[in-house]
Amino acid sequence: RSGKLTPSQVAKNIIAMLEDCDKSTPPLRAIVQWDQEQIMQMAEASTTRYRNKCTLSCLDGIPVCLKEEFKVVPYHHRVGTVYLGTQPETEDATVAKKLREAGAIIIGVSNMHELGTGTTGCNPNRYHKIPRNPYNPNHFTGGSSSGSAAAVAAGLCPVAIGTDGGGSVRIPASFCGVVGLKGTFGRISCHGSLPLSYSTVSAGPICTSVADAAIVYSILAEPDLLYPYGLKQPKATLSGMCAPDLKGLKLGVDWTFFKACDAEVLSACEKAVKHLQSLGASVVEVSLPEMEEARVAHVICILSEMRDFLQPDFNKHFHEMNLETRASLALASQFTALDYIKANRQRTRTMRFLQEIFSTVNCILTPAIPCTAPRIYESDLLTGSSDMSFTVRSMRFMQLGNFTGIPGLVVPIGYSTAGLPISLQVMAKWWDEAVLLRIGLKLEQFREQTKKPSIYYDILA
Repeated sequence: RSGKLTPSQVAKNIIAMLEDCDKSTPPLRAIVQWDQEQIMQMAEASTTRYRNKCTLSCLDGIPVCLKEEFKVVPYHHRVGTVYLGTQPETEDATVAKKLREAGAIIIGVSNMHELGTGTTGCNPNRYHKIPRNPYNPNHFTGGSSSGSAAAVAAGLCPVAIGTDGGGSVRIPASFCGVVGLKGTFGRISCHGSLPLSYSTVSAGPICTSVADAAIVYSILAEPDLLYPYGLKQPKATLSGMCAPDLKGLKLGVDWTFFKACDAEVLSACEKAVKHLQSLGASVVEVSLPEMEEARVAHVICILSEMRDFLQPDFNKHFHEMNLETRASLALASQFTALDYIKANRQRTRTMRFLQEIFSTVNCILTPAIPCTAPRIYESDLLTGSSDMSFTVRSMRFMQLGNFTGIPGLVVPIGYSTAGLPISLQVMAKWWDEAVLLRIGLKLEQFREQTKKPSIYYDILA
């Protein structure tokens, strides 16, 4: 606004940095498709609006990227594969359209785990390669919105949009030390993204800070006639978000569930909970019943729906898929209609339990992930990585939100002795993202320092 810097200048910096990312050793691989002309066109239009004092929104001139799962003109809608999106897109997904209408500069589409089928972000195919964790390039970013989290952590853009069916926004945000918000199911339109699992996936922003996440959320969260799941939603608000303290808030913790994580993660998360208490919130012990049943039921639902949607691909493009994707889809084919029906009965039960819990507390706290980002091995670069026990473990605290549709926010709270980020997760009742953001703002104050990642670009320099 002051005119000291223009969107065009920032865009030029970003283009230089995107070229640099591709040449670095190892390459960052956060943004997998970008176009200099497109970026400059949007930036120059924004620069003119600032000059004429007629900006479109708080996001005018702000660089953003979108996960390759979304259709973004004129890029290829590959969804992490080598066989989809053979032609450039001619129509934007709803979120891409909304970002353009807000004046944001779309700097490209970001890397992702092939078809969203894993939580590491490991994608060895020729178009994608393996995105690197900016805090330590020898470690994974997490997935499946891998490139989105890496781009934000590395400073390429303060905002990225991902999708989350089993932690796919929150896992990479946590591993890369940035903020990730999974909205209530249906809150942000997923129209124009590949409908891999229609009952578990929500879209959401990955951002540098909670305030940024709130701004993006307030612009994207509204009904979309093309996306029936969110049509009846209450109006999104940020009410009470900036309250000076947390007095009157009840934070629910199931300590047995909470403690099933690495010692370093547990220690940081327990201290963060104490910090929230010191601001006036009270911690209430709650019991999350049937978590093992819910976990298994979530896996049955998401994999059955993906297998159903990807049946033609599995038959036709089997040999073009990564080995891990083939294994996951082959496993999914073992579930029966009976399994799927029982899993959905469990969903109803779990939602009922949550209704009761949320009548006594405002939110539920858990660590974001039980461990820090795993390391990348040489073989992963060639054949990919398939570690079911890691996949299951990384999703431990994530599945409840996807299975029942409640919103979740992850906020970085510290680092392991190896310097890898650790995050806490806050979940709230359906449509109550405002309370998550209120608690998230206070959680940010707990982190004494933010360590600069080893890969970092200053786009304002």
